[in-house]
Amino acid sequence: MFLRAWIVLFIVFVSYTVYLYFNCDDQKSNLPNKAAIAGRNTWQQYNCQGCHQIYGLGGYMGPDLTNIISTKGVRSAVTFIKYGTGRMPNQHLSDSDISNLIAFLSWIDKTGKSKVPKEAVHWTGTYIIK
Repeated sequence: MFLRAWIVLFIVFVSYTVYLYFNCDDQKSNLPNKAAIAGRNTWQQYNCQGCHQIYGLGGYMGPDLTNIISTKGVRSAVTFIKYGTGRMPNQHLSDSDISNLIAFLSWIDKTGKSKVPKEAVHWTGTYIIK
């Protein structure tokens, strides 16, 4: 009797696992599209991680960009990327490169959270390191 219960549970477990494997779209929807992959390539080509962080990893001169799209919006991100700021140089990126970077940052935004405390950020957007 006890062995039969384990066999039934095992069969249910295997069946459910197979069902999820073939029918769950969550994993498929989390994959980056071609624009996001091109944006990642631009991110790497221009060494954005030298100044910016994603998930708290990267440089400290600029802000963490993990959730920049959901907190500041696409228009704000496009403006900073296109024109730069006092500390961020204008990289003279093409409109397609900017669009791809936004796709990459939008994809990153959906994959996790990185909360930087307000007291650790200077009003210019750079980190305060003591």
